[in-house]
Amino acid sequence: MALSETLPAEPEPIAIPQGYWSGVGARLVRDPLTVICASVILALILGAIFAPWLGLADPYKGSMIARLKPLGTEGHILGTDEQGRDMLARLIYGGRLTLFIGLMPVVLAFFIGSTLGILAGYVGGITNTIIMRTVDVFFAFPSVLLAIAISGALGAGIVNSLVSLTIVFIPPLTRVAEAVTSGVRSLDYIDAARATGASALTVIRVHVIGNVLSPIFVYATSLTSVCMILAAGLSFLGIGVRPPEPEWGLMLNTLRSAIYVNPWLSALPGVMIFVTSLCLNLLSDGLRSAMNVRD
Repeated sequence: MALSETLPAEPEPIAIPQGYWSGVGARLVRDPLTVICASVILALILGAIFAPWLGLADPYKGSMIARLKPLGTEGHILGTDEQGRDMLARLIYGGRLTLFIGLMPVVLAFFIGSTLGILAGYVGGITNTIIMRTVDVFFAFPSVLLAIAISGALGAGIVNSLVSLTIVFIPPLTRVAEAVTSGVRSLDYIDAARATGASALTVIRVHVIGNVLSPIFVYATSLTSVCMILAAGLSFLGIGVRPPEPEWGLMLNTLRSAIYVNPWLSALPGVMIFVTSLCLNLLSDGLRSAMNVRD
């Protein structure tokens, strides 16, 4: 008898279950389109943060002699705007305000809407009725018109734009949070937690939040591109960021008079808005697939 037949077979390695977030990260890395979009967004964020150290021209300093220089001009690779200011510097610095106003309202609405939706979905009854009927009032108006109406009433400015856009995105996030919480509330482990004598706050904090935040978060990421476009639209209409601050929507507005003189130059802020919103949408889709959230 061969010696190998007498020896016991080596035990097969035990597969260690992968953590949820580790699995999400692994699926994201395997999606090349999501990685590319994330890289573009990260590059824009880093460029906006470290703009003062990139050796760019002063985005506020203009020259009437150097107005509307075309793309490829020496010293101004992307040309100059209607006041002779360097377009490359203004586009990179403009990413600061555009991304900030595009992301911060969604972050604020995520926390406020999640809190209201989870409370309405778990408590139910009259609390649910009051919160959800109030939310339904805002759904009577299209988001664009609601943002314009609130910004017009509050006046132009960065803070007022943040307030108006946050108000616009609280209702949809509240509705999603209420829907997923209502589905979780009737599950067996929630009933078991209640049977042990746990308070409502403990059940929500320990058992509910961890199971409902993922779909709410994925939905919130899908709103970032919409928020950025709305913020740029408010600045374009003159009820958002005030001149001379560099912001893509405001730049698009001020350059529209030069469209017949230098159309490529006038299109640059619009291209930045389009590319950024497209990358945010694709990144949201990739995150949704990685987190395995189903409708």
